[in-house]
Amino acid sequence: MTAEPAPRMDPQGARQSAAMAAVRVVRRLRDAGDWQREMETILETLCSAMNCQRGILFRLRELPGQGFAQSVAAYWIDPRFGGELASPTVIMQSIVDTDPLLERIGEDERQGKIFAGHTRDLDGFLRADFEKQHIKSFLSVSVFAHGHLWGTFAVNDCLNEREWTEEEEATMHIIALAIGDAIEHSPSDAHASEVIRRTMLQASLDAIIVIDETGSIIEFNPAAEKMFGYQRSDILGKDLLDTVVPEYYRKGYVSGAEYMSGRGAPMVGQRLETVTQNAAGEVFPIELTATEMRVADRQLIFGSIRDLRDKLRAEEEINRQREKLHQNEKMAAMGSLLAGVSHELNNPLAVVVAQSTLLHEFATDPQTKVRAEKVRAAAERCGRIVKSFLSMVRLHPAAQAETDLNQVIRAALEVTAYGARSSGIIIDTDFAPGPLLAMADADHVTQVAANFLINSQHALAGIGGDRLIKVRTFRSDRGNPGFSVEDNGPGVPEAIRSRIFESYFTTKPVGVGTGIGLSISKSIIERHNGNVWFEEVLPRGARFVVQLPAITRGAAAVGDSPARSSGLRHALIIDDEPDVAGSLSDILELMGIKSRIVPAWTSAAATLTGHMPPDIVFSDLRMPGTSGIAIYRELLADNLALAKRFVLVTGDLIGAKAEIEALPAPQRPQILEKPFSTLDVRGVLSAIADQVAAAG
Repeated sequence: MTAEPAPRMDPQGARQSAAMAAVRVVRRLRDAGDWQREMETILETLCSAMNCQRGILFRLRELPGQGFAQSVAAYWIDPRFGGELASPTVIMQSIVDTDPLLERIGEDERQGKIFAGHTRDLDGFLRADFEKQHIKSFLSVSVFAHGHLWGTFAVNDCLNEREWTEEEEATMHIIALAIGDAIEHSPSDAHASEVIRRTMLQASLDAIIVIDETGSIIEFNPAAEKMFGYQRSDILGKDLLDTVVPEYYRKGYVSGAEYMSGRGAPMVGQRLETVTQNAAGEVFPIELTATEMRVADRQLIFGSIRDLRDKLRAEEEINRQREKLHQNEKMAAMGSLLAGVSHELNNPLAVVVAQSTLLHEFATDPQTKVRAEKVRAAAERCGRIVKSFLSMVRLHPAAQAETDLNQVIRAALEVTAYGARSSGIIIDTDFAPGPLLAMADADHVTQVAANFLINSQHALAGIGGDRLIKVRTFRSDRGNPGFSVEDNGPGVPEAIRSRIFESYFTTKPVGVGTGIGLSISKSIIERHNGNVWFEEVLPRGARFVVQLPAITRGAAAVGDSPARSSGLRHALIIDDEPDVAGSLSDILELMGIKSRIVPAWTSAAATLTGHMPPDIVFSDLRMPGTSGIAIYRELLADNLALAKRFVLVTGDLIGAKAEIEALPAPQRPQILEKPFSTLDVRGVLSAIADQVAAAG
């Protein structure tokens, strides 16, 4: 049948009808659970109110390099016209087609403009398509969702050519906005994808910045706010170049987009490490991944930014720990080497000390006595130097005891004296009178003093004129004992004074210092509950000061009285070094004790059976095939009385401490340290005699 033209409403009625339709449509879209199911009814309502025979909602999708694919999302055709109106078809046409009209239409749609008119005014593809569908007049408006062009919404008059009123155009705009809002709030896959995208943007641990083709920032996520110190609302619209690009990189660029594209070194499409600047002007390292995006006709740059400061700090800490481990391994290796060296040195030194002591005792010529005393003093000094070296490289727990700081400083001076003499450095000492007592580990505090002395020698190495190191021990006003080491070198620059006690911080050339000496010294003094600090010396120089807590009770008097050796008449000496054993036997002989020397131990039964039972046993700590500790343990099990009169003889007491301290405190044997003198032997005999008397 042939359809009759629909009666036309008066303009006032048309306006009211269109406005009422808009209200109904907006309410229906707002209340709809699924906007797509409502669209046919909505199109019918609108077309009926506007005297149109067809309503269509098109979905637009961009095809990179091809234009847009347009598909029908919903449509309604007036049923009174039956099959006279063609059903809508999928249209795919490039907006960069040679048809200039299509280019204009596509641009109008992207800008949200109304596309309205008569079919007779069209040319080319669109006119042929509209005539096929019996369209006389048309009215179309763009639908935007999630900030992008989503599609177009159109009504067609298939009976009359008409001029669309402003009210009708406004109604179309209102309904297009309502459709876009419904799309954004719908549970569709596209909406879910958009929600996921926005959530990922908000939850991302990396800072995300998006700029447009002018360099203006159009996206700035929470991670970016935290990293750069800008609020999103304050930085949106500002140019990337003027905000997060370091000032010294801005020269020569007009905008942030030009900076990202680069001249010779583009950042877009790359993953690279560079630097950025925050709101406070701080420049810091980042990892940047920049990607170019095309959204409709816009060219955007998406930047994902990762702060590298924590990563670099972690790498630096790993390197510090690796260096620390390397230094510890070197110190441990040096300790093992020196332990062997000390054992080899202390054995002949023990012979020299013992024999020079005996020579001094028995010589009748005063000149011979003087020479013997000089030999003994030199040998004992050698022994102290070896012990000091061992204490500085052996890592052993602090064993604090009543210690004379004057003697500690003298020991440190002996260790470092050669370096000072060979460099022409004068050492000026000023010791506090009498014993300067502190509760301290003598070995560890000696290491601290030696570190200060060595540092002063290094500081004076490149100085001309008189080079002087002043060493002083003192009591503070409150009675705290302490010492200081001062030099007239270049001093410590003020800029680095706060860092000189940090681990591995050094101003010395490579190969001269490790940067751990002052750090270790500070750690040792703090473990003693003391203080260490730096003082500037004028006109030039540096002074390092140590102060330890005071102790209330005085040191026990060290007498040189003869050992109370009652009950000790026969000794057993077990030592693979015949000269050391012979020297010890000679000293014991001088004190009225007969000795039997055994060069090797097999068992208690084999050694003791058939011989006079010994009153005291002296055993070297380290011997081929066995050790003094093993012999002592055997005697503990078989002959407890003899075990209580057992003396370990060692040239490496520091290395042996762990083995000795593994024994229960009441069962630990007496120690005689090489090189030993008659005074040392008498002290051990006195201690054994006290134990025998207490047990008896």
